Amino acid sequence: MPAAPSFTNPIRQKQLISAAKSQIKYAYCPYSGDSFAAALLGEDGVIYTGVSVENINHASSLCAEHAAVAKAVSKGCRKFSAIAVCSGAGTPAIPCGSCRQVLAEFSPAMQILLQDEAGKIHSYPLSQLLPAAFNVKVP
Repeated sequence: MPAAPSFTNPIRQKQLISAAKSQIKYAYCPYSGDSFAAALLGEDGVIYTGVSVENINHASSLCAEHAAVAKAVSKGCRKFSAIAVCSGAGTPAIPCGSCRQVLAEFSPAMQILLQDEAGKIHSYPLSQLLPAAFNVKVP
């Protein structure tokens, strides 16, 4: 498998942010009005996107990060370099605890990319946002 493109590359970071932003319009959020989208960079170099999908039973809703991971896994990709998360409001969208754990299941060393209101991209190691992840080893 080819080496994953660098997530520290500013051009690649902008591509991930742009990919996430382009998907926000597909989010299904009739209850909260809060739309989210994610763009996940796979080890295979492919960008997998996902959007939030709400349900009247909140527990049955799907976060954008979960949707992106499910899409990647269904295509055979299980290792990731970075994920960009965007909100329809244009404010930074840090993944929730559940999403952080799902991401850590596959790639505990990945980077989380967020863009602030001024357009600056911020990168955080997942391990910083989830310092005590469940230590699950995937073959």
